Amino acid sequence: MSVTKDRKRELIDQYGRTESDTGSPEVQVSILTSRIAEMTKHLQLHKKDFASRRGLLGMVSRRRRLLDYVKRTNPQSYLDLLRRLDLRK
Repeated sequence: MSVTKDRKRELIDQYGRTESDTGSPEVQVSILTSRIAEMTKHLQLHKKDFASRRGLLGMVSRRRRLLDYVKRTNPQSYLDLLRRLDLRK
């Protein structure tokens, strides 16, 4: 249920500032978005899995905080990231 190595490498290549950049907020947001999408699919199948639901809410909160940080530091990058990941404001 986690993001595979290959998928994570694709996200790092696509959103990272350099080739080995794994810690920038843009990369973290993209990886979290991928994990959130997988967890959402899982919860649609298993409606009573409340432990996973709690984990999903934590991931959404972490992504929100990272997006707020990007918006504060680089508003243009924030808008670009929202558009590329197809997220609402």
